[in-house]
Amino acid sequence: MCLRPLYPVCKQLPESLLTRSLLVRVEQDLVLHDQGEGLMHKRNLTFGIGLVATITVIACAANEMDDMAASQDGATMAPMFEVNPFWPKPLPNHWIQGATIGVDVDSRDDVWLVHRNTPDQFAGRTELGSAQDPPLSECCSPAPPVLHFDSDGNLVDSWGGPTDTGEYVWPVSNHGITVDHMDNVWIGGNGGPDRQILKFSRDGDFLNQFGESGAQNSSLSEVNFGRVAKVFADPAENEIYVADGYLNRRVAVIDGSTGEMKRFWGAYGNEPSDDRTPGYTPGETPPQQFRTPVHCAELSNDGLLYVCDRPSNRISVFQRDGTFVNEVVIAPHTLSQGATWDIDFSPDDDQTWMYVADGQNMKVYVMDRETLEIVYSFGDGGRQPGTWFAVHSIAVDSEGNIYTTETYEGKRIQKFNYMGMGEVTTKGMDMGAPWPADRRRIGQ
Repeated sequence: MCLRPLYPVCKQLPESLLTRSLLVRVEQDLVLHDQGEGLMHKRNLTFGIGLVATITVIACAANEMDDMAASQDGATMAPMFEVNPFWPKPLPNHWIQGATIGVDVDSRDDVWLVHRNTPDQFAGRTELGSAQDPPLSECCSPAPPVLHFDSDGNLVDSWGGPTDTGEYVWPVSNHGITVDHMDNVWIGGNGGPDRQILKFSRDGDFLNQFGESGAQNSSLSEVNFGRVAKVFADPAENEIYVADGYLNRRVAVIDGSTGEMKRFWGAYGNEPSDDRTPGYTPGETPPQQFRTPVHCAELSNDGLLYVCDRPSNRISVFQRDGTFVNEVVIAPHTLSQGATWDIDFSPDDDQTWMYVADGQNMKVYVMDRETLEIVYSFGDGGRQPGTWFAVHSIAVDSEGNIYTTETYEGKRIQKFNYMGMGEVTTKGMDMGAPWPADRRRIGQ
């Protein structure tokens, strides 16, 4: 068998050591054939047959690679997710959750949830039958407000709530939870008198309270807060960035150990003001002050602070000192409660991707953090896994999995498994609920 017909095929294969060695053997066979060296040619006959098969396989593989490259030409690759409908595992003791108002992931990839467990969060005759006096049924009762899960969804610990000792004042309406670099747990509140931030150990031991419940609020205060939405802990400087919040209109920065106020600012780095800002209008020039609530303040690895001005549908970017850098408006036609509820980042060192929870439009945006462009979104409104009623908070673990909570009637925490990088055929597309049967993920 002569390998002359395969010579053009080999010449077209990718330049690799394997390909070059095969090409040499084909060239040798051609020389032998042209010289009429029959004996040597017979010896190469068996090799040639195997070589034909080998080269054919490689050629097919090369064609497949070319086809894949062609299919991805002009497309965008982005992280893909699917909902895990079996996470977390059921709570013990007939416990149920109220509005799940905060989530975070610690250094061990354990997941922390804070929810509102007060009676007004439930339908007393049906949901809290066992908690009535006398009991109306065998089920159910409110779970403690802080729930600590491992990565498999097992409940590890639970604690929190008001105390009779007077050492701290639990928020009337707890809001947001953060586990810092020293495993301390921070909780804010957006209820009527809530002007304080609480700090606990991971075991629930009280460590400190910053601010006084019921105090006069002011966006210029150096002591108290105004219904804090959420905090972020900066391990490099041991500083706490406060989204302050539902009454005040600022980002505040305090010392992580003492609570001392170090700096604060409003939109564009301006001195904050408590003057009322007119309601959002699509197409408006963004206001020079934040609207309420200022719902998140998340610091990236490269020292940029991303602030959720929720009712303005905007994300504002600052340096650590409050110097304004950039901003983007998300879903600009969104009214009512706005589109920018919470933010977290992908776990790579560069934090290439930013994930934005949008409780009004019931979705999560996957954004390019550098360009602030929406690559795609997933989710939808509903009660089934992969859908939401008012997705409120978002957190990402070290493997890229996403956790979300839902406020109001949602009352859930959900996990979305990271499925690798996949192709986004249309920039900004809405992929809907990421159900496990979805085959838009790479390699499926």
